Amino acid sequence: MSTFANQLKGEIARVAKKEVRGETKQLKQASSKYRSEIAALKRQVAVLEAAIKKLSKGQSRPAKADAGESQEKLRFRAPGFVTLRKKLGLSAEQMGKLIGVSAQSVYHWEQGKSRPRASQLPAIAAARKMGKKAALAKLGE
Repeated sequence: MSTFANQLKGEIARVAKKEVRGETKQLKQASSKYRSEIAALKRQVAVLEAAIKKLSKGQSRPAKADAGESQEKLRFRAPGFVTLRKKLGLSAEQMGKLIGVSAQSVYHWEQGKSRPRASQLPAIAAARKMGKKAALAKLGE
């Protein structure tokens, strides 16, 4: 009888292992899927944190400049500057004297080789508001 009991016990163990293996297979697959999703989310968080760090570094500089400047933000476009100089009927040398820079700087700005400093933008903005007579009068002074 012990052989029958041993055989029955072995068969029960075999069937139980088979059932457990089937159940744990699904759990292992789900666990693997969750691990890969977690890894992907961690990579995504790392990329986003790097982007935030980059943006926060970039925004700290303009924030300081905006604090000292209460007026509107001044822009510069080379084609617009050429048009302004021609509208006022001035040579590059005269335009340079009006703004307070050299003629060479005016040429470089117009050709896009360089850009005016932030301290020179208010003078350019003031020249934009002038008419032909006012610009010539200021040069005559």
